[in-house]
Amino acid sequence: MPNFDYEAPTSLARALELLSRPGEVRALAGGTDIIDQLKNNRRNADLVVDLKRVPELLTLESNGSRLRIGSAVSCTDVHKFTLEKGGFSALTEAVELVGSIHIQNRASVGGNVCNAAPSADTIPSLLIHEAVAHTASASGGREIPLIDFFAGPGQTVLQKGEILKELVLPASSANTASAYLRFIPRNEMDIAVAGVGSLIEINPSTKVVTKARIALASVAPTPVRAYAAEKFLEGTVIDAVAIDKTADIAVGSAVPITDVRGSAEYRKELIRVLTKRTLNICMERLA
Repeated sequence: MPNFDYEAPTSLARALELLSRPGEVRALAGGTDIIDQLKNNRRNADLVVDLKRVPELLTLESNGSRLRIGSAVSCTDVHKFTLEKGGFSALTEAVELVGSIHIQNRASVGGNVCNAAPSADTIPSLLIHEAVAHTASASGGREIPLIDFFAGPGQTVLQKGEILKELVLPASSANTASAYLRFIPRNEMDIAVAGVGSLIEINPSTKVVTKARIALASVAPTPVRAYAAEKFLEGTVIDAVAIDKTADIAVGSAVPITDVRGSAEYRKELIRVLTKRTLNICMERLA
């Protein structure tokens, strides 16, 4: 691993000052990605700034109207918190899939987002729950809808000296359910060949879908929303036929590549299958 300087600030102001320094400065919110990238020369760094001791980045709270997740909060803590509080089932499921238990204890949801891998498990769940990224820098902060946060594989819209401070998710209604599924060749510790997060809100008396959100992973340069499938499903009475049609439409939002983990055609078929399964899980949770 190349040599670099290391700092572990205990205030947001100090962290932002360090991140604004000249040269290649990398933020470390868990380290499970950046350390491997440095070891394998996929990224370089003059300075690594460990954010795990910054109190402002360790917020994890829900006030009934929104969920706030600090960018340095571990996947394990998010899993326990959302499992207890309820309302964010897809996210609860997704954070439990990030690597091994040991990795989840260290890795953060914010780090998973900022790594910006198209296959990231937490991102589809955050997208369907309409997460907003709150950033911080020496010149102020921004609020960015998460769908607009990604610029390409491994790239975000964060500027020099700017960090993700927290993710804010609005609470869902009582008639809402969500689910996340991925397909991997092995049982664990693998990268998704494809992943789908789905969320639906229904009118319980008519079974008409009043809100639909579907997000796809590992089938485009960035995570994507299946807008056409969402538009079709909203205003429709949900049943097996509607779910099949929605899954077919969702495939149109996928623009996958062929690589060693699967062909483009295979990934499209996985999107169809996973969309159907996640929507059916949502229906079961609303029954």
